[in-house]
Amino acid sequence: MEILKVQKKAIALFAVVSMMTVAYSQNADEILAAFKQSYTLENAGNYHQAAEVLKKVYKEDSYALNLRLGWLDYEAGQFMESQAYYNKAIALYQMSVEARLGVVLPAAAMGNWDFVITQYEKILEISPNNSVALYRLGVIYYGRKEYEKAFSYLEKVVNLYPFDYDSVVLFAWTNLQLKKYREAKVLFYQALYRKPDDTSALEGLKLIK
Repeated sequence: MEILKVQKKAIALFAVVSMMTVAYSQNADEILAAFKQSYTLENAGNYHQAAEVLKKVYKEDSYALNLRLGWLDYEAGQFMESQAYYNKAIALYQMSVEARLGVVLPAAAMGNWDFVITQYEKILEISPNNSVALYRLGVIYYGRKEYEKAFSYLEKVVNLYPFDYDSVVLFAWTNLQLKKYREAKVLFYQALYRKPDDTSALEGLKLIK
C-alpha cells in the first residue's frame, strides 16, 4: 500500500511539472514581461491596468496567470471575475492551498460565507494544521455565536501558536462565552503578556472578576 501511495505521489508530481513545462515553454519571455509590468502597475495602485496587461497574454491553462488575475481583479473590486479566475486556478491544481486562500477573498466580499467555509474546510483536508484556515473558521463561527464550533478550531491554532495575540484573545473570549472562566482568565493574561494594556483582554478579565 505504501508503495502505491509513493507511486501516486510521483505521478501527481510528474503531472504538475509537465503542466508547468508546457505553460512556460510558450511565449515565456512575453509572459514574464507582462508579469513584471503588472507588478509595477500594482505597486502604483493601478490594479485594473495591471490585470489588463496580463489578460493580453492570458492562457487558460496557466495557473500563475489565473492566480494573479484573481488577486488583481479582487483588488480592483471585480469580485465575480476574481472568483472565476481563482476557480480556474483551483481546477488546474486542486491541492493548491494558496488558490483556495485567494478565492475566499472575493467570496467573502460578496457575502458568500457558506462557500468560504467550504473552502477553508477543504484547505484543512489538504493541510490539517493550516493556521489561517483554523483561525478564520474560528472567527466565522464566533461571529455566528456557534461557540462550540469556534472552540474546536481555535483550540488547534492556539496549540500551534500559543503566543499569537489574535488567536489567543479570541480563544479567551470563546472560553468565556462557554463559561470556562478559569481557562478564559489564563488566556486573557496570555494575551496581555503579548500586548500589555490590551483593551479587549482587560475587558474580558473584568467580566470574569
